[in-house]
Amino acid sequence: MLEHTDWAALEHAYGPARDTPFRLVQLLDEDPEVQAGALGMLDMSVLHQESLYSATAPAALYVAAVLNDPRTMTIHDNYSAWDERPRPLRAALLEWLGMIADSAAYGETTGEDDGNNPQDTDAVRAVRGLICDAVLPHLRATDPTVREAALGATIALLQSPGLAGRIPGTTPILRGLILESSDRRERAAAVLTIGAWGEDSTSWLADPDPAIRSCAALSPGCNGNAKAMRIVLQALLDPATVDSWFLEPTPADPWAGHPLPHIEGRLRHALLATAIDRTSDFEELLPAALASVPFCSNLTIAEDWGPLLAAAFPFGHDQKTPLTPAQHRYLNALVDHDVCWRHTHLVTSWFDDVGLPPARNAIRALLTEPRPRR
Repeated sequence: MLEHTDWAALEHAYGPARDTPFRLVQLLDEDPEVQAGALGMLDMSVLHQESLYSATAPAALYVAAVLNDPRTMTIHDNYSAWDERPRPLRAALLEWLGMIADSAAYGETTGEDDGNNPQDTDAVRAVRGLICDAVLPHLRATDPTVREAALGATIALLQSPGLAGRIPGTTPILRGLILESSDRRERAAAVLTIGAWGEDSTSWLADPDPAIRSCAALSPGCNGNAKAMRIVLQALLDPATVDSWFLEPTPADPWAGHPLPHIEGRLRHALLATAIDRTSDFEELLPAALASVPFCSNLTIAEDWGPLLAAAFPFGHDQKTPLTPAQHRYLNALVDHDVCWRHTHLVTSWFDDVGLPPARNAIRALLTEPRPRR
């Protein structure tokens, strides 16, 4: 790969890729700082801001080919700007391959323009199968950081429609991982992945760990499953406990922890979105809605109380129709929570969409109107 590739004819973010083979060789240097610097330079050049270049595909193939080299198990705490955990270079390389695969998958099924030269994107997509061959064995690695990175790369690679046929053969590996691992995050990531792939996750609805039960219940295959719905609603009654299961990014600290795979944002918000999606009865959602209020603010309206308002008023609020008891209780709880009403321009559109006044005092006035009997 190094000797038979015309690197000068290829490009990365800063022009001709003549320096790329030198950086690739440095990945196997005996000095971990040299290795870390090489990966940093490769990230800035052949995957600059997640863009793809003509040098990206051959560089990725080289990295995939050297994953098993013992020198990639050198530990350093600064292989990447996005993660400063002490871990082997192998884990960082697997993560980097996953980022390349994720960039290549952008717009593949939707037709959206990824902003790259189509030939460069096609070249990366064409080698994903070879990269996948190199990545999959590391799902069974003894080092947990390597397994985690291998799972992330596998998820990114198997987004490819052309590699979807590998999902049934990969799922048993993840099932074995769930049985053997004692790490909650690792087990949860595997359960979420199995569910997202459309494979059966219902056996984990009976897992002794409530976090794993909740992750299993999020599977699209559990839509309509009464037991899964009970698990989701039960978890939402104790938001603080759900937040304690995993260290996740928050609006206050977006760099805390790592998001779980297949979940946008926090697990608690994913559970709430699933509960809203799977029921049309706000009465059923009310206990979870009330439990969530202490965790709401003007900054979280898009993730929690905004969608709940839409669920409480699915046909909008008719001023001639009194509030239902459930609507009244929920609005009353929101009015009493001060941080929901700071900088109300952030919440106005949600109230407009359901026909409610976006002012706290106006909601208070609405709550004084006569209520129907239950």
